[in-house]
Amino acid sequence: MRTALDPNITMGELLRRLPGAQRALFRKYHIGGCSHCGFSPEETLREVCARNDNLPVDEVLEEVVAADAADRAMQIEPRELAEQITHGLTLLDIRTREEFEAVKIEGAYFFTQELMQEITGQWPKDDLLVIYDHTGERALDAAAWFQGHGFKNVKVLRGGIDAWSAEVDGKLPRYHLEHA
Repeated sequence: MRTALDPNITMGELLRRLPGAQRALFRKYHIGGCSHCGFSPEETLREVCARNDNLPVDEVLEEVVAADAADRAMQIEPRELAEQITHGLTLLDIRTREEFEAVKIEGAYFFTQELMQEITGQWPKDDLLVIYDHTGERALDAAAWFQGHGFKNVKVLRGGIDAWSAEVDGKLPRYHLEHA
């Protein structure tokens, strides 16, 4: 069971515990999505709420905890995906072309603008669509986008292709990205 969050938690710690908190804060309150509404990792949630029209801290905490639960519900475990992969689902890889060409899950589609137009215009919106990236972080944003466009059965591979290679297919090379 998750420990209750203190309103004096720093934003850095909040995002470490609930990675989807920034997405939830931006979606509901327009906090944290740009330089104008951003926050520092050292700032507390109470301070962020105070300078954003004195938002009720308890309500904001409820929102981020609910968003975290929704993120977790949207995720599919690597082993569960391995069991379901032969049952007619679509895998969508949202990494870079270089990453996709270097290592991929067999049968996955590489996500492009052209494919996005085809998916949104022609693909059934009730079929299972599983999205993955390198570690599972950006895929949640992509899944939320597809849900916002009417797709009803969207999942994200928990841990991305990195977890897949660690837990399902050990022959698939693991890699680390260097950030500039």
